[in-house]
Amino acid sequence: MTTLITTTGTRARGELLRPDGGPVRVLVVDDEASLSELLSMALRYEGWEVRSAADGESAIRTARDFEPDAVILDVMLPDMDGLSVLGRLRRTHPHVPVLFLTAKDAVEDRIAGLTAGGDDYVTKPFSLEEVVARLRGLIRRSGAAAAARGGSTLVVGDLTLDEDSHEVTRGGEEIHLTATEFELLRYLMRNPRRVLSKAQILDRVWSYDFGGQANVVELYISYLRRKVDRGRSAMIHTRRGAGYLIKPGE
Repeated sequence: MTTLITTTGTRARGELLRPDGGPVRVLVVDDEASLSELLSMALRYEGWEVRSAADGESAIRTARDFEPDAVILDVMLPDMDGLSVLGRLRRTHPHVPVLFLTAKDAVEDRIAGLTAGGDDYVTKPFSLEEVVARLRGLIRRSGAAAAARGGSTLVVGDLTLDEDSHEVTRGGEEIHLTATEFELLRYLMRNPRRVLSKAQILDRVWSYDFGGQANVVELYISYLRRKVDRGRSAMIHTRRGAGYLIKPGE
């Protein structure tokens, strides 16, 4: 299968580094050699360290040795599908952000990838510049790259979020979030009791309009509710027709 991609003069835009000062590490998983090489070239141009894998089993082995800060993962692989690979990756790398590559453009297919734990996706054909931009956003949100400024602790009721360590607790109990869930919760907690529209959330958390698919916001709000509110008084609220807000539980 031939994948069409476009380039628009991708250029390195401000170096991202790991907290230890080393280059960001990205694992590219795709069985199409030419596409994998182009992606790797674009990522190395950003100053990142890149390794590639052509199937699921080698991806899992490489991730174990390479310890990537982000993964680009094709949904269709010769030995197993990308969703199965993601499930196995999450056992050893629960917080690494994953960007899906998919030739499918149905909303159901996109949501399936996100529901499985993926953080974002691009649909083929795509531009290298778009992939790099989305990956940079995921890496920043995950905390894998060195912060440009000191973080702080956000507190709403009994919910606490540490922007430096990415630790989240409620009532002293730790809550484990993906990179995107963390960024969404951080945005809500930076604006307590303020109703935030889907458009505002898409712009702030995803940095683009997600192809007009605002239902991704509903999906991630539901994820947060399961982790933050389940078995406790509700903190995340919906204002029908307006948006979402967070406030101390009652």
